[in-house]
Amino acid sequence: MDIKLGKNDKRYIEGSDDVFSIMQRVLLRENKIDKEKEHFWIIGMNEAGYILYIELIALGSVKAVNIEPMNVYRVAVMKNATRVIAIHNHPTGRLAPSKADLDITDRLIQVGRILNIALVDHLIISTEAYESFRNMGIMDDLEKSITYVPTYQVVEQIRKEEKKIARDKVKLANDKTKIERERREKLEFAMVSTLIDKNVSIEDIAKIMEVTPKAVESIVNKFNFLASNKAK
Repeated sequence: MDIKLGKNDKRYIEGSDDVFSIMQRVLLRENKIDKEKEHFWIIGMNEAGYILYIELIALGSVKAVNIEPMNVYRVAVMKNATRVIAIHNHPTGRLAPSKADLDITDRLIQVGRILNIALVDHLIISTEAYESFRNMGIMDDLEKSITYVPTYQVVEQIRKEEKKIARDKVKLANDKTKIERERREKLEFAMVSTLIDKNVSIEDIAKIMEVTPKAVESIVNKFNFLASNKAK
């Protein structure tokens, strides 16, 4: 059942207050809907938040409403919606989400990912007030859930994480090696510079450092080169 917007209703969704403002009036004015029963709507939007449709997906009992994820996304696919918001009412006025509410939201998030349609939020409303899963932080938690993620995707994600950890370890080791090498080279240059300032010959410096005279000259030339480039 397609819900028509009134002439005073906003056409753009900027936040959960906008959603409630629209759906509160829908809940109050729809004489065809039994207000003592739970019903489940979907608002479909484009990327800019413009409302493409409002659809009544299911009408339930006084305590529950059964939702099939593909029914939720059927219209979204046909109308090219890229973002959707779920809304359902609690006739009792109690707005705390039930385990079933959390479960269906989790499922809808995963089906939406497969279809490249984002479930932006889920609101529980009464004629007087509402609660937003996004505002409560529930969406953030459910978006991390793997309850309904296909097993192959979980394995794939684990492998990606393992590869990332391995790359990070190699990078860390390389960075550590580079830092240690630079530190050693600076110490060597400091020692060579100090000894040269004291008029110690290259040969004697090589004996002190237990390296070849050529290695001492290489240390000096390298730092002289770096210093000259920095000065430019």
